[in-house]
Amino acid sequence: MNILSPAVKLELSGGAAKVPSMPAEEIISTPKKQPPPESKEDIRVRQLVILSFWAIVILLGVPIWLWTTSIHRARLPLQEMMDWADGKACKPIFPLQIVVEGPLLQQSEVLRIVRATQHAIDDQNDFSLHHLRLRMGDGFAPLNSSRQHRDIKQTDCTVKDMEGINLTEEKALKILLVHNGELKAARATLQTQSASLRIEYPSSSVPSASSTSFPLATFIAAQLQDLFAEEQALIALALSATPASPAIAGQLPLPSTPQTAGNKENRHVQAKSISPELAARLANRTIRALKYAPTYHITISLFSPNAWPSSWDIESAVDEYLIPLLSSASVVSNFTVDTQTQLYASFSPSVQEPQFDAQHGVWTLREKDLGGFINAAEWPLNPSIGDGPTLNFIIYVPDPSFSPLIIKESHASSWLIPQWGGIMILNPAASAPRSERPVQSLSKEDIQPALLVFSHQIMSFLGAPDSPPSIPLKLQTLTRVRALSLLLSASSTMGSLARLTVALPSIAIPETVSTAVEVTMEHLRDSCEALKEGKFTIALNHARIAEMAAERGFFEKSMVGQLYFPDEHKVAVYLPLLGPVGVPLIMSALKELKRMWSTHRSQR
Repeated sequence: MNILSPAVKLELSGGAAKVPSMPAEEIISTPKKQPPPESKEDIRVRQLVILSFWAIVILLGVPIWLWTTSIHRARLPLQEMMDWADGKACKPIFPLQIVVEGPLLQQSEVLRIVRATQHAIDDQNDFSLHHLRLRMGDGFAPLNSSRQHRDIKQTDCTVKDMEGINLTEEKALKILLVHNGELKAARATLQTQSASLRIEYPSSSVPSASSTSFPLATFIAAQLQDLFAEEQALIALALSATPASPAIAGQLPLPSTPQTAGNKENRHVQAKSISPELAARLANRTIRALKYAPTYHITISLFSPNAWPSSWDIESAVDEYLIPLLSSASVVSNFTVDTQTQLYASFSPSVQEPQFDAQHGVWTLREKDLGGFINAAEWPLNPSIGDGPTLNFIIYVPDPSFSPLIIKESHASSWLIPQWGGIMILNPAASAPRSERPVQSLSKEDIQPALLVFSHQIMSFLGAPDSPPSIPLKLQTLTRVRALSLLLSASSTMGSLARLTVALPSIAIPETVSTAVEVTMEHLRDSCEALKEGKFTIALNHARIAEMAAERGFFEKSMVGQLYFPDEHKVAVYLPLLGPVGVPLIMSALKELKRMWSTHRSQR
C-alpha cells in the first residue's frame, strides 16, 4: 500500500534515503497559539494578590524590621557638653585664703599690715585666676595689752588654728607676725610640718601712716609670690593644654620661649612668663608622675643576694615613717601598703660587677647599669594589684663583700624609675668592721633612711611640686592641681562623647550613658562652684566623681562594640535574606505596572 504522498518520494541511493527539497511556496507555516484573553476578574485577582503582598511588606514587615533593628539613642545635652569641653561653661578660679595673725600686736596694726600687703599682692599678681586673699585672724593682742612679753625669739610659731571665725574658704596659709627690734631687715621662716609662715620684722619695716612706702608689706607679698609661683605655673600649664574660652585664654601665663616672645599674636595673651628652667622642671615632673587614680598600691620589697637579713621590722617602720604622710595625702588619693622579702636575689646578670673605689673606700655601680639593675626574671615584682596603679619600692641589701655600695657618678644610693617606683641600696653595716658578721635583722632605725627616700619619691609620683618645702603646702597645691586636672579631663571626655555622638548617628546610646552624663554634669558644676568658693577639697571630691562617671559613660560596652560595625557589614547580612524575597515582589509589581500602562495607551 502506498502511504506516501505523490509529491514526496524517497530516492534510495546506496541504501540511504534522501528527502527531496521542496519549494518555499509549498511550506505551510503554523501560527503560534496565543493564550486565551484574561477576564477582568482574573486581572483584578492578580492585582489584589500583588497588592496584598506589598501591603504585608509595608504595613507589617517594615514596622517589625524597624522595631527590631532600631538603635536606641538616649538624649544627651550635646551643646552643654561641648561648652564644658571648650571651656565656656566654667572659669576655674583659685582664691587662696591667707590668715594673718599677730599675737603681740594690736588689732589696728595687724589690719594695717593686711591691707597694705593685699595692695602689694594685687599689684604684683598678673595671673588673676590664682588670687591670694589676706584675712585678719583672731591672733592679736587686746587693746589694753601692756606687751610685757619681751622674749620675742621664744614665741611659738605654730599658733593654734582659728576657731572663732566662720569662713567658707579653706585656709591655705597662716602668717605669724612677730616684731623683733634687734633685726635690721625682715626675715621669713616657713615651717616644714605646718602651713605656717613666720615673719619677723624690725620697727623700720612699718612706717608711719603718712608714708607712701611699706617695706614690710612689699616683703610679705614677695614671699607669698615665691611660695605659690610653682603652683601658678602648674595651673597655667594645665589650662593652656586644653581648649580655653577667650575669657580664660587672655589670663594664662605661657612658657617664655623665643617663638612666643617674638610672636605678636601671643603678646596680648601672655600675661606672665614662665621661665624655661621652670617649664623644663615641670615637664620632667609630669614625666615622672603617675596618672591620677583614686587608689594607689604601694609594694615595699626587701631583696638580698644572701640569706641575711632574715627579718626586718618593716611594720613598725611603715607605721612611724610612712603612714603619717599617706594619711595626710589621703585627701587626694587612698593608699594600700604591701611588703615582701626575697633572699638569694642578686641583681641582673647584665649589670657589671661592682668596682672598688680605693680613694673613697666604697664599691661603686656605673650609672648606665642602673637601667638593668632589676632582675625581672627572678624578682617577684607584680606590675599591678587591683584596679589602681602599683608603686614598687625596693630595698636592696648588698653582699657584705661589696658593701658599702653606691652609684659611681653621683655617690648616691637611691634612684627613681619614672611611673614605676624607686630603689634604695641599703648599707646597714657600712660603718662596721669587715670582720663582724653581716646584719641578721633590720630594725626600724635601719629602714628609716629608705622610707624617708621613698616618701619623697611618693610625692614625686603624685605630682607634688618641689617647692615650697612645707609638706602641708605641697599637699594643698596637689589638691588644687588635681581638682583642676580632673575637672578638665572630665570636661574633655564630655566633648569627645558629644563629637562621637554627632559623627556616628548609627551608634547606640543606652540610658546608662545618659545617666553617666547627667552625673558628670552635676558634679562638674559643683566642682566649679567649690573652686570659686575656695573649697578645694570638696572641689576635688566632685571632680573625682565627675571623672569616673565620664569615663564610665564614654567606655560603655554596648557603644564600644558598635564603633567597628560599618555599613558594608549590614549589606552583607541583609542582602542574602532580602534578595530572594524582594526580587519576585519587585518584578511582579513592575510587570503589572507595565501591563497597566500598555492597556492605558491602547485604550487611548
